[in-house]
Amino acid sequence: MLFRSEAFESWGWRVPFLFSAVLLVISLFIRSRLGESPAFKRMEAENAGHPRAPFVETFFRWRNLKYVLLVLFGVMIAQGAVWYAAFFYSRFFMEKLLKVDSMIVNEVMAIATLVSAVLYIFFGWLSDRIGRKPVMLFGMILAVIAFFPAFGNSAFHYMTKAANPELAAATERAPVIVTADPAECSLQFDPVGKAQFASSCDIAKSYLTNHGVSYRNSEAAPGSVAVVKIGGEAVASADGRGLPPAELKALKARVEADLTAALKAAGYPEKADPAKIDWALLLGVMMVFVVAATALYGPQAAALVELFPTRVRYTGMGVPYNIGTGWVGGLLPASSFALTAAVGDMYFGLWYPVVFTLAAILVSFFFLPETKGRDLHLVET
Repeated sequence: MLFRSEAFESWGWRVPFLFSAVLLVISLFIRSRLGESPAFKRMEAENAGHPRAPFVETFFRWRNLKYVLLVLFGVMIAQGAVWYAAFFYSRFFMEKLLKVDSMIVNEVMAIATLVSAVLYIFFGWLSDRIGRKPVMLFGMILAVIAFFPAFGNSAFHYMTKAANPELAAATERAPVIVTADPAECSLQFDPVGKAQFASSCDIAKSYLTNHGVSYRNSEAAPGSVAVVKIGGEAVASADGRGLPPAELKALKARVEADLTAALKAAGYPEKADPAKIDWALLLGVMMVFVVAATALYGPQAAALVELFPTRVRYTGMGVPYNIGTGWVGGLLPASSFALTAAVGDMYFGLWYPVVFTLAAILVSFFFLPETKGRDLHLVET
């Protein structure tokens, strides 16, 4: 480590972003060597003397704004949810919740990435034959079916059985119940990682959620200290509100040690056993995720380019793309954790990508036009 933990949390985490300035310079150099498209050049020539106002034209003219809204709610909110769930949340789920060794997770994700490189091309090619819309809808629908957390048969349930069967068995054999005053249980939504959840309920639920342990909630009397029942053993949590940071850290460590011992005694594994991993099932689950994500992403660039007129294409595409990918996708881990901690079901956080993707399916099916075959050289004014 180049920095101590305090220095890294304060300013050291910014250092890698400073190095990205090198990539920015390279990108600007490459962009300066690229020529404009024939359609753009012709538009500029035909509108000489008439300055463009792409922001105004995009967001204050309904004929263009409607395409921005269609792209955002018919494609990009699903893109952010599906792609991040497939390639980021699945990794987090295996490594942090299922306690699979990081090297094994890296191998699984490397295989998924290699397969995805081929499938992006395949689904792009397929959309040239049958259309952009049906291919993207296929990806969204497959993702909803795979992620759907109800009824105990989502692809993530199968991932648990494949990667950590001992955890799946312990969950059935020794269910966990958290009895706490609901008023002391926070919605643990912390996208920047700086919040302190220090009530007895929050300490218990945060530990269990971070360790992939599902639990049921039971209401206790107001002001009661939260109690975690694991199989036949009860573990009392502790209230750390108002304590100095050092004392709060020590308090959490004590509660977590008690919970760890109780979980171990009930048969909950500390980590996944590599010898018991069902590789065929695990890779099969990942392939479902990869197919869903690439089917949505493969035709996407062509569909977005074909949807917008030349005059507003860059602005019209850029805004919904960054909202869908940056905000919907970027908030998936924090939102899923908060949902899981509130309900206790380690799969409940999957409702986040499912709801966004379902909304996109409806918008895309009923309102998004098919763009295959559109002439990009046509200049709309």
